[in-house]
Amino acid sequence: MSVKTEAYKPEHNIRVVTATSLFDGHDAAINIMRRILQDTGVEVIHLGHNRSVREIVDAAIQEDVQGVAISSYQGGHVEFFKYVVDLLKEAGGSHIKVFGGGGGVIVLEEIRELQAYGVTKIYSPEDGARMGLQGMIKHMVQHLDFSTVRMDDFNFDKLTPDNKYLVANLITAVEQAQARENGHLARLRSELNKRIGDRKIPVIGITGTGGAGKSSVTDELILRILHDIKDINLAVISCDPSRRKTGGALLGDRIRMNAIDNPSVYMRSLATRGSQTEIPLVLAEAIDVVKAAGFDLIIAETAGIGQGDSSIIDLVDVAIYVMTSEFGAASQLEKIDMLDFADLIVVNKYEKLGGEDAVRDVRKQVQRNRKAWDRLPAEMPVFGTIASKFNDDGVTALYHAALDVLAEKC
Repeated sequence: MSVKTEAYKPEHNIRVVTATSLFDGHDAAINIMRRILQDTGVEVIHLGHNRSVREIVDAAIQEDVQGVAISSYQGGHVEFFKYVVDLLKEAGGSHIKVFGGGGGVIVLEEIRELQAYGVTKIYSPEDGARMGLQGMIKHMVQHLDFSTVRMDDFNFDKLTPDNKYLVANLITAVEQAQARENGHLARLRSELNKRIGDRKIPVIGITGTGGAGKSSVTDELILRILHDIKDINLAVISCDPSRRKTGGALLGDRIRMNAIDNPSVYMRSLATRGSQTEIPLVLAEAIDVVKAAGFDLIIAETAGIGQGDSSIIDLVDVAIYVMTSEFGAASQLEKIDMLDFADLIVVNKYEKLGGEDAVRDVRKQVQRNRKAWDRLPAEMPVFGTIASKFNDDGVTALYHAALDVLAEKC
């Protein structure tokens, strides 16, 4: 007999990191649970499978989440979950609730031991039979329905690139202040502007169609930046769409980021929430927070966009548009707004059939748009890239072009 449970509607915007534990490739269970979380209105930062405690805790702190949910079928769950609790406390995230499951691998005695140690709940097969999937998610979300912002007055003197918890909490604070329209946002903006002062901190904006490989391109650029520029502090703000029906969101860009596991990098995922565009209403303030913290370079990646979208250009110094060869007939290029505004254009997945033809067509269209009749199509800032390939020449050419544009503009 199936258990029917009504979905719980949270009062707060709940954010959760989901993952499977290290050496565990069984991600079917966590994928089911994260999808139900999204249907319940939760913003899920999904890390995928085979994730270490450090990766999970770093993501939880930087994303300012209320909880983490981990599935563990690899047998080392007692040590793993205890280490999660320990590292969260060490990082100032003792308020972050820890949930887990592992089917019959985690026995009742171990469940009691872990929950006594500080894990909020380990769900057993008996819990699943008694509560049902939606019932377990309801129980979890009820425990997570609180605000992570605990103060009205922040100590801005402590706002530095190393204090990732404060950076994350301030971004949440400006999100909440904007949503509530209680006047607190104006005070936060004033403090942030004081901290920024006259400093010019460059912002690279990366936008493009859904599935074009924006996150992979971003990751490859981060890799090259960290390799070439020593002691740089880099902030990455990545946006994904909220589901209009439920309010939930899959914030999945971290799963594509291999270069961010570096103390010099801060990454925050944002859902678009009430915005009707590819960027959240709070993106400008989020950029100001990381500017005020003293980061040297900021990369903002939007959600997937359509032909007529170009909102990102108002917030960034260098705009990069990422697309693929699958745009249809060449006449479709005439409808893409970003071909007018982007400093650099990327045709990713260049190895696919038609990649070379696509680059040729895009270059010709950019030449037409910009009336650059005194230059050859090959001179247009259009790059064929294979971001999934190690040390791709196209991505490297894009990277050097981006540095040139940054030097020219900033």
